[in-house]
Amino acid sequence: MNSAALYPPATAPPANMFGNVPGYEGTMAGGGGYLPPPMPVEPVAPPQPGPAPDDWSIPSLSEDVAREAFKSFASSHCCYSNSPANDGVITSMESYNTYRYRLETFTESRSTEWAHKPHEGEPADFYTQTAPRPWEIQATPPSLFSDHTEEIRVPYTSSIKDCHTCHGTGTKPCDECHGDGYKPCWVCNGSGTNNNDSCSRCNATGKDRCTECNSQGTKDCDTCQGKRQLLTYINLKVEWVNHVEDHVVEHTSSLNIDDLRSVSGKELFKNSQYLVYPLLGFPNPAISEASERLVREHQSKYAQNSRILQQRQRVELIPISQVNYKWKGDSHVYFVYGNEHQVSADNYPATCCCVIL
Repeated sequence: MNSAALYPPATAPPANMFGNVPGYEGTMAGGGGYLPPPMPVEPVAPPQPGPAPDDWSIPSLSEDVAREAFKSFASSHCCYSNSPANDGVITSMESYNTYRYRLETFTESRSTEWAHKPHEGEPADFYTQTAPRPWEIQATPPSLFSDHTEEIRVPYTSSIKDCHTCHGTGTKPCDECHGDGYKPCWVCNGSGTNNNDSCSRCNATGKDRCTECNSQGTKDCDTCQGKRQLLTYINLKVEWVNHVEDHVVEHTSSLNIDDLRSVSGKELFKNSQYLVYPLLGFPNPAISEASERLVREHQSKYAQNSRILQQRQRVELIPISQVNYKWKGDSHVYFVYGNEHQVSADNYPATCCCVIL
């Protein structure tokens, strides 16, 4: 009989492998979804509006700074000639007020699943005490607005079970030799002869010892790693996620809005509290509208299945300068944007095709 028939293929853990733990009735192997947080015991103070900024202006970019940024941009591209940057004549510059509103919502969410691992002598504590509920288990969050995941074995949910994959034997058939312990000789392809002579590699047997299982025909079970038993328990997954959303207003230049994600601007306003208050009464109504919409959406999206720990909002004024210049009698345009003086020049007038060896 093929020894593989004695070892059925690995299957998912049977449902009766796990116990019934009060407070965890919906927990399954593979995850039972996110658990809504409990209502706060104490009433939460309403968010308070923050002050409006005093200065909404950014100094205009000088021609010297714009020219140096353009030279640096050209030098960073191996296929760009430096001539337009060095010899081009700036004819005019236009500044654009571009405001970016950013809302960050830092949340904690919790989910549970039945899990198992090879039993390595851990005690079974199932029902020795009442298991704490998912949101009662202590978990230390990382620094605010930092993503992090932690997994915790829920106390008083551990049991010891025979491995469901190998039925407690600790072994499985070797995949390489299919449980035989030997493989066809690679010299004679299992024929026992080589060039009409007896194969010296396998002594004419046509078989080679399987090195994967040391000719045993079996290997340690992958599920229990040869331990024969599993420790089953409820695993609590705690996830801290910083949800970030931007809204750019008054973007009237032809610069691609995606380019702005990599740069910073002049910070006009920032405040952080448990729940932020929409920025009402700002001089720019589009910022107030974006703030009110995003604050409402974030609280609706994230408060159902997670706990909001902190929110932070800020307004930045991102400098964008459109630089018009002439080179060899033709007019061209490039943009300098952000505090970093990044440059965008989609139609650079002097490029070449080069091959990097």
